[in-house]
Amino acid sequence: MNNSHIDHLKAKVLLLLQQLIAIPSLSKLENETAICIASFFNATEIPHHRYGNNVWVTNKYFDRYKPSILLNSHHDTVPANAAFTRNPHEPAIIDGKLYGLGSTDAGASLVSLLACFLYYYEQRDMLFNIVFAATAEEEISGNNGIGALFAQSDFKDCFAAPASFAIVGEPTQLQLAIAEKGLLVLDCTTTGKSGHAARNEGENALYKAMDAIQWFRTYQFADVSPFLGPVKMTVTSINTMNRSHNIIPEQCTFVVDIRLNELYSHEKVLEMIQQHVGVTVTPRSTRIRSSAISAEHPVVKAGVAMGKNVFGSPTTSDKALIPLPTLKAGPGFSAQSHSADEFVLLKDLNEGIEFYIQLLEKLLK
Repeated sequence: MNNSHIDHLKAKVLLLLQQLIAIPSLSKLENETAICIASFFNATEIPHHRYGNNVWVTNKYFDRYKPSILLNSHHDTVPANAAFTRNPHEPAIIDGKLYGLGSTDAGASLVSLLACFLYYYEQRDMLFNIVFAATAEEEISGNNGIGALFAQSDFKDCFAAPASFAIVGEPTQLQLAIAEKGLLVLDCTTTGKSGHAARNEGENALYKAMDAIQWFRTYQFADVSPFLGPVKMTVTSINTMNRSHNIIPEQCTFVVDIRLNELYSHEKVLEMIQQHVGVTVTPRSTRIRSSAISAEHPVVKAGVAMGKNVFGSPTTSDKALIPLPTLKAGPGFSAQSHSADEFVLLKDLNEGIEFYIQLLEKLLK
C-alpha cells in the first residue's frame, strides 16, 4: 500500500465528513448533503451521476465486461436524540473523537469507503470495477434510496457481469456481518360487538386481541439460524379507540414487529400467523428481507484472512435492498448510532479506511 497516499486521503475525507455533519440531512431532506458530495467529486475532477439525492461514481477505467464491486453507504440521518448536550451539527474534534449527528451512522463508513474508492480510482487492469454510491433514505427504508438507484438501468447495468458484489458501510467495529435479519411490521385488527359493560352483552374485541397477543408472545418458530438466531415477534402497541369506560370495544388494533432470519420468507411467516390467530393481518411492507452472503464468498474469506469475525446482525440496513451478494462492515460502534452526543473515534475512522483498502487489495489483483 502507498502509505503517503493513504494519509492524504485520510485528511481529505475527514474534512468532507466534517462538512457533512454540519449540514442537516434528515431522510427525504438530503439535498444539501447530496450537493456537498457532488461538489467533492467536482473538485477532484471525477465525473459523477446523481439520481434524486443519490450520488454515484465509477472508477476511471470502468469496463462493462468486468464484474463490479459496489461500495455503498448512506448520508441521511435520524433526528437528533433529545438528550444531545452538544450542537448535533457542530463537527468538533475533542480528545480524538469527532462529534456530530451522523458521525458514526453512517458518516465514518461513507467517507472510509470513499477513500477506498479514491485510492483505486485511477488504477488500471483491476479484476473488478469499483462503483461508489452515497445514497438517501436508508434510515427510513425509503423508496428513493438504493432501491430506486438499482431501478435505473445505467446504474444497474454496472453490475451485469457475474461475480459482482457489494460492501455496505455501517458501524460493525470492522467485523463482518454476513447475515442480517429482515423486518415485517403487521397491523392487526380484531372485531367484536359493542355492548354495555355493566350487562352481559357484546363481544369484547380487546379480549380477542389479548388471546392473539399471547400467541405472538409465546410462539417459537422451529428453524433457528446459526447466525441470526430465531425469528422474534414483539407486540409494540395496542388501541381500541374506545373513549367510554362503559362500552365493550367492538374493534381493537395492535402492531407486531417481526425480525426474520434467513430461513423464513415474509410470505411463509404470514401464512403461519394466519393459521394460528383469528385476526385480520395487514403487512405494512415486505421490502426488508433477511439477507445473507455465503461465508465462502471471496470477500468474506478475505476479511476472515485479515483476522475479522463473521456474525449475524440484528439490525437492518440497505443490505436488504441490494440485489447482489452483500457484506456489511464498517468502522465505529453500532451502539453509537442514534445516541446522544454521537461521535466516532478518529482512530476507528483511520482503521476503517485502511481496512477497506486492504480488503479490496486481496480481490482486485
